[in-house]
Amino acid sequence: MRPRSGGNKLYPLEHSAPGDPFYDFCLWEYNPPTVGDDKIRSVNILFHSFDFSGMGQQAFGLVETIRREIGSFRTVFGIKHIAGRLAWEFYFYDYRRRNREVSMARVIEAIRPYAGCSVQPNESLYYFMFSLDIDQDLLKGAKNFEQIHMYIGVPGSTVSSAICYSVTPKSSNLENFYFFFDSKRLDDIKKRIAWSAQVDTAVIDLNWILWPRLADCEIIVIANKQQNDAVYFSRIRIDQLIFFVKTLHYPEPLVNFLEENRGRLDHMLYDAGFDYRMEGRDLVILKSGIYGVF
Repeated sequence: MRPRSGGNKLYPLEHSAPGDPFYDFCLWEYNPPTVGDDKIRSVNILFHSFDFSGMGQQAFGLVETIRREIGSFRTVFGIKHIAGRLAWEFYFYDYRRRNREVSMARVIEAIRPYAGCSVQPNESLYYFMFSLDIDQDLLKGAKNFEQIHMYIGVPGSTVSSAICYSVTPKSSNLENFYFFFDSKRLDDIKKRIAWSAQVDTAVIDLNWILWPRLADCEIIVIANKQQNDAVYFSRIRIDQLIFFVKTLHYPEPLVNFLEENRGRLDHMLYDAGFDYRMEGRDLVILKSGIYGVF
C-alpha cells in the first residue's frame, strides 16, 4: 500500500484488489459501475475524516480491531454531519438473526480495549443489525457505550422495512421506522414522504426532499423518527456523492478528498441521506450522513 500525500500520515491509502466485494449500507451486494483497477477503497474516506478531525490513532486501531474480529467488508460506517461537526457510527449486520455470528456481545468484547459498554445485550432477540456511535470522548475513555441501536425486521410488510430500538442498560425504546423502496416505485415513495406528521406537501415541494439529482439511485429509504423524518439515497455514483456533500456544506477537507480522488472512487456506489422536518413553513435539514464499508 502506498502512503497518501499530505496530512500527518496516520494511515496508508488502501487500494482496491481483485476479489473485493461491493456492498451498500445494508450490506447488500451490488454490481460495480466500472472496473476497480488502480482504485481505492471507501474506507479511505473514513480514515481521511478521522485524520483531519483529529480523532487520533485510537480511531484507526478500532477499525483494525473490528476487522480482525469479524473480517473485512463486514462493517458499514457512517460519517454524520451535525451542526457543522462530524460524528461517526458503525453498523454491523448478520441476517441469520438468532443464528448470527456477528453479535452485539462479540463486537463489544472485541472493542473493549477501546471503550467499555454498559449495555447487556439479549442475544435471543431476532435482531439482524445493530450500530454504535463513535466519538472522541468514547475513544479517550471519558465514557462508555451507554446505548446500542438495534434493528429488527417487520414480517408481513409489503416492502422491506425495519424498526430501530435504542437499547440502554435500563430499557429498550422505540426510535425509528425504515421503509426500503425500489427507486422506480416513485408514486409509493412520494406517498410515504407526504403521509407524515412532519411535512405539509401543500407548502413543501417534494423535490426539496426527493432530490432530483439523486433520485435515479437504485433504492430510496424513507424513515419516520420520533421528531423528524429522513430520506436515504442508496447506490449513488461518486459525482452524486460529491454533489451531496457540497450542497450540505461538509468540511472542506472531506469535499476536497472526494474531488481529488473522484477517478479512483468511481468504481463504487455510495449511500447518503438526511433527517428533515418542517419548522414553520420551512424545511430544515437537521443532520446528514454518508456511508461506506470496511
